[in-house]
Amino acid sequence: MPTKTPAAKTTAKAAHASDPYKKLGTAKLLKIHELMVRARLLEERLIKMSKGGDGFFWIGGPGEEAFNVPLGLQVKKGHGVNHDFLHLHYRSAAIVMAMGAQPIDALRQMRSVATDPYSKGRNFVNHYAIPELNVVPISPTIETQYSTLIGTGIAQARAKTDAITIVNGGDAGTAEGDFHSCLVWANRPALPLPILIIVVNNGWGISTEMKTQHGEKNISDWAKVFPDMPGKTINGNDVLESWAALEEAFAYIRKNRKPYLLEARCSRLYGHSSSSGANRINESDCIGLLETALLDRGLAKAADFKKTWDKEAAALDAAHKLVKSEPFPAVESVWEDVFADGLPPSYPTKGGS
Repeated sequence: MPTKTPAAKTTAKAAHASDPYKKLGTAKLLKIHELMVRARLLEERLIKMSKGGDGFFWIGGPGEEAFNVPLGLQVKKGHGVNHDFLHLHYRSAAIVMAMGAQPIDALRQMRSVATDPYSKGRNFVNHYAIPELNVVPISPTIETQYSTLIGTGIAQARAKTDAITIVNGGDAGTAEGDFHSCLVWANRPALPLPILIIVVNNGWGISTEMKTQHGEKNISDWAKVFPDMPGKTINGNDVLESWAALEEAFAYIRKNRKPYLLEARCSRLYGHSSSSGANRINESDCIGLLETALLDRGLAKAADFKKTWDKEAAALDAAHKLVKSEPFPAVESVWEDVFADGLPPSYPTKGGS
């Protein structure tokens, strides 16, 4: 058998180095895959719970894992102004899973049990609130997070830190005034804000197709209005493209203390929510795409993937069994952790009102 010439060896080495999969490394790619599977199986379990009467409503982000997991892994985690703040929406399970949140707590919120750490059984699913990770409470109102992030953005603009504020939302919500207020506040010459403005574009606003509503070609084109703000649209179904784009955006904001607009185009694999049936839709599956890429490069084996799927499924089975044994909130706890006290004694209660 002929041996490789030095030139051939150099070419092979260069090809290996230029392959972004091999550059990122097998260990990290397999970790990303594991977290993507965890987030996907969690969402599918939540859908099953909702349909089985073990919860009231489901909304989530299956199909966004290839973008959201790399995002969660690149966050500067911690509490306070010297760590990244996250103003998320209800399709962000994969982000918080990558940051260390546990699936069992999402099951608790779905079942509305008292052990739910995010809302004590008083909010619907995928509404995270994690003070120790600077995950600001998620609101069910559409895109108001694009306004609330201004506060932490200002705080970090004034502090001597490289930490940033991150916000995400959907394509339809960019029609809201909150999104455009965010762009204006972020780009004020008096105090530019160190914020990463993310739009995850799955092509739909509930049941309305994006192309029937948006006159702009890409939502990231709004960056053209503000010449000092970079804007980019990427394929959010591609793990490596997502990782690189996020790495670039994080580095830019941390160094320049200015905003960056990033649009990720992703699949919506189970429709909008329970309201649309939450049935599987035939769109590109980012987990399948990653598995194929790793197999083709010899970076993993099919048996590795099966082991991961089986392990995560078993963990969810055990978590669900435990959650079903946990109590619902006591009636009197409804007034805990709210801005106002309970009903005054004079309030009429006749008829149970």
